[in-house]
Amino acid sequence: MSRAALLVLADGRFPAGGHAHSGGAEAAVEQGRVRDAGDLAAFCRGRLHTAGLTAAALAAAAAHGHDPLALDEAADARTPSPALRAVARRLGRQLMRAARATWPGPELDALAAARPRGAHQPVVLGLTARSAGLAPLDAAYAAAYESVGGPATAVVRLLSLDPFEATAALARLAPDLDRIAERAAAAAHGTVDELPAASAPLLDITAEAHAARRVRLFAS
Repeated sequence: MSRAALLVLADGRFPAGGHAHSGGAEAAVEQGRVRDAGDLAAFCRGRLHTAGLTAAALAAAAAHGHDPLALDEAADARTPSPALRAVARRLGRQLMRAARATWPGPELDALAAARPRGAHQPVVLGLTARSAGLAPLDAAYAAAYESVGGPATAVVRLLSLDPFEATAALARLAPDLDRIAERAAAAAHGTVDELPAASAPLLDITAEAHAARRVRLFAS
């Protein structure tokens, strides 16, 4: 196992398309729920413990060796918003392209063939980690961090927020990130049906409204 591969996978410059998505932060800014660094920290903490936990568990399960098609169906069941399901598959398709170029492997090829329009991004992320020789815990960390790193970067752009303050907010989430990643990796040892299904109804509702907007900076 090369832990350095985790740095490559979690790097925001990895060409997986995440830079075009705010993880619900744009809608939160528009509605006045995120106005400063304190609001950003609260938003990210809530997202981490809901959507982040669910994504981290799916990624860890894929890295553990669970059937990726079953995990893709589980991801569908855990994503009630049609807009977010579409986003997850677009991001999964983009990540798949980058993953197959970087860490090619038969499992990635098989999933790409079975889901030509894209599998859910956390599932592809976990399978990518597996192809890179990483452990389920590594996949969980990558997914958990991505669930908050993307919104933090987006808010810097949306509010012209001091990037030092945004980074500090993420750094203070480190203990929560540890707990979420460890919980997700432990859940991967169970069955697919037993994986966490933490919900964030407001993220689902605002995702649908955001998708209908004609003018927006981020795709989600």
